[in-house]
Amino acid sequence: MSIKFYCSNPSGLLAAFKQAIVDKKITTWSCDSDGDFTHKSQQWAGKAWLRPAIGGTYLLLTTVPPETGIKSIVYGYYHGHFIETMLNHFDKQFQVAQASAMPSDGDRVS
Repeated sequence: MSIKFYCSNPSGLLAAFKQAIVDKKITTWSCDSDGDFTHKSQQWAGKAWLRPAIGGTYLLLTTVPPETGIKSIVYGYYHGHFIETMLNHFDKQFQVAQASAMPSDGDRVS
């Protein structure tokens, strides 16, 4: 359950996303003290977190569930909405977005 954004500057893409949250250009996501992202709406907040990591040619976001685990509807919402947010704000900074259907390396899914 991960998302990859293939790009030439993954650290720049991550920094731009975090700065857009600080600048309130992105208001639906928050970044916690660990650097993980969660959705801010009352319905979805704290249902999961997306943990960023930099790969050679991609920005990787792996899923961190709450202690109660994660349901597929939460996975679908988080991954779909995160990709939508990136397309709306940073479409010129990556070439391909990819979401896995099942847990992948780095995911902490119970």
